[in-house]
Amino acid sequence: MADSNEKMIPIETPSGKFNVWTKRIGNNSTIKLLLLHGGPGCTHELFKNFENFLPAADIEFYYYDQLDSFFSDKSNDSTLWTIEHFVDEVEQVRKALGLNKDNFYLLGHSWGGILALEYALAYQENLKGLIISNMMSDAPDYGKYAENVLSKGMDPDILKDIRKIEADKDYQNPKYMELLMPNFYCKHVCRLQPWPEIINTAFSHINNDIYTLMQGPSEFGISGLLEKWSRKDDLLKIQVPTLMIGGIFDTMDPEHMKWMAKEVKQGSVLICHNGSHCSMWDDQEHYFPGLIQFIQSVDKGEKPKPIIQV
Repeated sequence: MADSNEKMIPIETPSGKFNVWTKRIGNNSTIKLLLLHGGPGCTHELFKNFENFLPAADIEFYYYDQLDSFFSDKSNDSTLWTIEHFVDEVEQVRKALGLNKDNFYLLGHSWGGILALEYALAYQENLKGLIISNMMSDAPDYGKYAENVLSKGMDPDILKDIRKIEADKDYQNPKYMELLMPNFYCKHVCRLQPWPEIINTAFSHINNDIYTLMQGPSEFGISGLLEKWSRKDDLLKIQVPTLMIGGIFDTMDPEHMKWMAKEVKQGSVLICHNGSHCSMWDDQEHYFPGLIQFIQSVDKGEKPKPIIQV
């Protein structure tokens, strides 16, 4: 029997009609949180542990697989793999779910953070609150952070081997991920050892075609269509209450997250002291209390604190 909380939402695109998958958890008329997963091409599965925290705080939230991801339809049409399409898709999902300025919170993680920021710049009049989780506002700065900071923490010989494979564009070489997994992913993407099974499962469900085209072949910097993306100069336009979440060990620069919070009109920042790119997994003790505190304060009409410490 189908889960009554699951909903396939029809999406209109220039290439035709498709359906995207959503699922509601909880019920709260004034707090409805839509989750935008990373990638592009990843899945809602990295948010599964939200179920362990948000329902108890009376926060309604929605899983959502973007077009060409996991449970949603596969267009296999790379002309749709643009920021403009995905922003329009979020707006269609918003309307179908009945989300509005009185209840609509948007959380984007990684690529989802790019998408959430772009959505806010286009449609912030629909938002009650915005959360950018583990994503900087400038892809070139993200690349510089990987090059100038994160790579410096690697064994020079290992880094040399990684750079050789990248220079040769030999990304299918199994040695590439063999080197990146212990020396980068396990230090900066998720620090739990071993990784929770759901994270391994989520990574196995990535649509590599869209991921590689837009992000590039790995999280170690950015080299796809998003390589030159930047919204640094547009943060001042964001008027809604906004929370920036970063991690000390993140692939993203936590100092940049602090700066972003100062640029937007009503910014707050939460830095997860033990967290990496998946801070919702490896620093749950800071991530979830901080996120809940922010949402509940906005719901009560209170001004969120500039720095959220838990």
